[in-house]
Amino acid sequence: MAMRIFLIGALGASLLAQIPPADIRDTYTPNTDTHFTMPAYQTLAEWQTRREALRAQILSAAGLNPLPERTPLHAQVFGRIEHTDYTIEKVLLETLPGYYLAGNLYRPRNPNGKVPAVLTPHGHWTYGRLESQPNFSGQALGISLARQGYVAFAYDMVGYNDTIQTPHDFAKPLEQLWSFGPLGLQLWNSIRAVDFVQSLPEVDPKRIGATGASGGGTQTFLLAAVDDRIAFSAPVNMVSGIMQGGCVCENAPGLRAGTFNVEIAALMAPRPMLAVAATGDWTKNVPREEYPALRHIYELYGKPENVEVVQFDAGHNYNQDSREAVYKFFAKHALGSPQSEPFKEKNVTIEQLQNMLALHNRTLPEGALSYAALFESWRTMSDRQTKAIRDHAAMRERLKLVLGAEWPRGVMAVTEHGKITLSRAHKSDRIPGIWMEGHGPAALVVHPDGAEAARSSEQVRKLTAAGRAVLLVDAFQTGSAKTARDLSHRYFLTFNLTDDANRVQDILTALAYLGSKIHGKVELIGLDRAAVWAVF
Repeated sequence: MAMRIFLIGALGASLLAQIPPADIRDTYTPNTDTHFTMPAYQTLAEWQTRREALRAQILSAAGLNPLPERTPLHAQVFGRIEHTDYTIEKVLLETLPGYYLAGNLYRPRNPNGKVPAVLTPHGHWTYGRLESQPNFSGQALGISLARQGYVAFAYDMVGYNDTIQTPHDFAKPLEQLWSFGPLGLQLWNSIRAVDFVQSLPEVDPKRIGATGASGGGTQTFLLAAVDDRIAFSAPVNMVSGIMQGGCVCENAPGLRAGTFNVEIAALMAPRPMLAVAATGDWTKNVPREEYPALRHIYELYGKPENVEVVQFDAGHNYNQDSREAVYKFFAKHALGSPQSEPFKEKNVTIEQLQNMLALHNRTLPEGALSYAALFESWRTMSDRQTKAIRDHAAMRERLKLVLGAEWPRGVMAVTEHGKITLSRAHKSDRIPGIWMEGHGPAALVVHPDGAEAARSSEQVRKLTAAGRAVLLVDAFQTGSAKTARDLSHRYFLTFNLTDDANRVQDILTALAYLGSKIHGKVELIGLDRAAVWAVF
């Protein structure tokens, strides 16, 4: 089959820069252990543009673009445990129809007017939100925050404790095609957790914060990146340029294509943020590398004082030292107190697990969905959202986000003896091909086996016989562009585009070049499997 699409293009092609000798997409494979550095943003306007693009990218990777409908939470708050200066309750929230998030609500016993709230997502400790050991105690964190005057909500990662309708680690190919995974569910649960605490009568909706360590640190900065209701935050031992996350719940496809955790964490700016680091894990460089990069973004807003860093000589943790540093920072920004002494942990009583579990001697509410039924519900919801979009521009933007595609700002081209090589300015990609001079509307022909295979096709013979100008390209990993590509890295698709997405980009790049050269209609012909790339 063949696909012909007519376009009108107008874009200046630059011959000033050098075409790279190799395609960077073949030679550079970013992954969770790559040592990343922050791009240099010179102006606030430049950063703001990037900020909006990153927020859209995160939501797209999470399967939350557009956001699902905020259906009623049907919040169940029960099992109250009373202490002299704080209380603890169990919570069940229906964050999606038939899907339940569980947690514990820690409240000051006698709140003084409207009080701030703090979400405390946990990391990959055995007992999740209920872990209590020297390097992390979710209960000590919640109790101490309540004693200091906050409402604290500790809630599960998916697959932990009471939030059991899916496993924690799942990423089947079909699920990934529908952006259904633990990262998206956790991010949506966090957004709904903000909805929940915001609805509590004693909570000041303008003073909601978040803090978590490890995987909970990832949840903290992802939530802050997409939800401006987070007014202050403290991601702990996770804002790093040398390790981006070790679990599928932190690595959805497309999430970090062209970015990394420090740039994502910077989306918190200019709201107050404390980056807590340790000498014994992947945040060992934070005071020297990651913190200056974060501070620069805050400087663009004129608010460098709103970002701080503290580092402890310890392994990977959210220990008492780290927690007390967070209490001090939060007190300054949420309680208006510069004093640190009242915010030390003391006399923490750890509750028995059965007294904290929302589903101890209980079952999920009637109508709770199974794992398979939840996935089917997610697909139905996504399909319904897509069909409701009537704006073609909006649909095109969604597709561009999924593919990681762009209309190039500039295309470099070098031609010699009928051969041509294209490259996007500042991208270091390389697209070889064949250029045939001619007249009339130019044609771009793409074959799944590359430019030479296209030249032998009947379609190209007819075009050349008619004297038409024809461009044939070796789209990514086809024809002479086919090379050995390292696909072995963990979470490859979190950082790198698929071959087909790269091929769509190469077609766009070639169309942009032709549009600048011909200044008229361009015919796009996709042959065989390449017809699919042409459609996209």
